[in-house]
Amino acid sequence: MSELTTDRPGQVASATPPAPGRPRRRLGDRGLAVAFISPALLLLLGMSVFPLLWALYLSFTDYSATRGGPARFVGFGNYTAILTSAQVHQRALTTLIYVVGAVTLQTVLGFAIAYLISRRTHGRGVLTTLFLVPMMLSPVVVGLFWRFMLDAQFGVVNSMLGSLGLGQVEWLTRQRTALVSLIVVDTWQWTPFIMLIALAGLTAVPKYLYEAASIDRASEWFRFRTITLPLVWPLLLIAVLFRAIEAFRLFDLVYILTSGGPGVSTETLSFHVYKVAFLGFNTGTASAYGILMVLVVIVLTQLYLRYLNKLKEG
Repeated sequence: MSELTTDRPGQVASATPPAPGRPRRRLGDRGLAVAFISPALLLLLGMSVFPLLWALYLSFTDYSATRGGPARFVGFGNYTAILTSAQVHQRALTTLIYVVGAVTLQTVLGFAIAYLISRRTHGRGVLTTLFLVPMMLSPVVVGLFWRFMLDAQFGVVNSMLGSLGLGQVEWLTRQRTALVSLIVVDTWQWTPFIMLIALAGLTAVPKYLYEAASIDRASEWFRFRTITLPLVWPLLLIAVLFRAIEAFRLFDLVYILTSGGPGVSTETLSFHVYKVAFLGFNTGTASAYGILMVLVVIVLTQLYLRYLNKLKEG
């Protein structure tokens, strides 16, 4: 055994082994999963769950953002006032008309455009890209764009009607046409969404079904009614669900185009909540509005999903 020498002559160094260190603890799969999910979960809790719980608390109080002092607990007073208000019933009817009109028009046009594009063999990608352009724009940009186009005096639409010898129309300042204008603008922007989903469903239909139908000399209407529509219908219903939820909480187009006018003819529930919260500063009442709207969406969505499940099982 050889001796270990040091820098000093005649001195022998001890050959003791180093003290063993603590073993490093490694994270298992569960620990890694928690470590990666925790930041996103904390962000979700801070940005979504906590505001929802806070709004639920405020809905049972008379809290106002501009009034000093603590909030007073009023129980279900805000909810009772909302559900028995004739103004709320009018706003709910306006929202219902808008949702049904816009979603129906978007579904019919979107599916028709997708069906026509799916039958083409050349230029399908270019046409799809062109139709998707409105959906890529910001709703604020779309609202400003159409507000200039629908202007009663200087708008492009009235200029075209005048060149055709037709009278000018006050699109955004008359009660009969303001809500129709909102539906048209929303349809112009979001029809490509329905078209895209319907086109994906049409592309996934097996070709051999059409080949078998052509061998049997089935008509075009028979192919559409027995092959195309039944296979695309479930996917189309999911697209309708997404669009109905988005249309139900419409705010930006109303704010840009009409500001709820003329009068209150285009004032949807979301815009009414905005006025109650930020113009009337009735934060407690506005919170109750928001909770009721969330409950309505949840209940209707659950009923709709049950219908989809029954359709899938059948």
